[in-house]
Amino acid sequence: MTFHRITLTINGTSEQVDVPSNMTLLQMLRDKLAITGTKNGCSAGECGACTVMLNGEPVNSCMVLAAECDGAQVTTVEGLSKDGKLDPIQETMIEEGGVQCGFCTPGVLISARALLNRNPHPSEPEIREALVGNLCRCTGYFRIVEAVKKAAARGA
Repeated sequence: MTFHRITLTINGTSEQVDVPSNMTLLQMLRDKLAITGTKNGCSAGECGACTVMLNGEPVNSCMVLAAECDGAQVTTVEGLSKDGKLDPIQETMIEEGGVQCGFCTPGVLISARALLNRNPHPSEPEIREALVGNLCRCTGYFRIVEAVKKAAARGA
């Protein structure tokens, strides 16, 4: 098995990790670095539970090889809060009841944050489009969409 030494920034912290060629970004985060907020749902890029931001764009970390991330910037759900304060999208998800079982929540939060970073005032169709890759079995999406709308209204 071939290993690669990669250096990347995760949630603002530089990390150097030796990873096998076949290890995914998701596996590296969870198994090598114990960053477990990112969830493994389907391992096929279909559910969005493993969504992280890679260089500012949301990606399914189960579909990205860790070795490809050398020099990259990664943001996981753990990286959304700053100085002990929740990100506005985290606050509004709680306020609006957008969290039920919580399994999809990390991926939803990352997708919503990425949307608000590129479009601070999205329309409801734009919110729904941004979240299309995140499957939720509990909420029916209404409360999640309302939380993103509320965060946008607050200037998140």
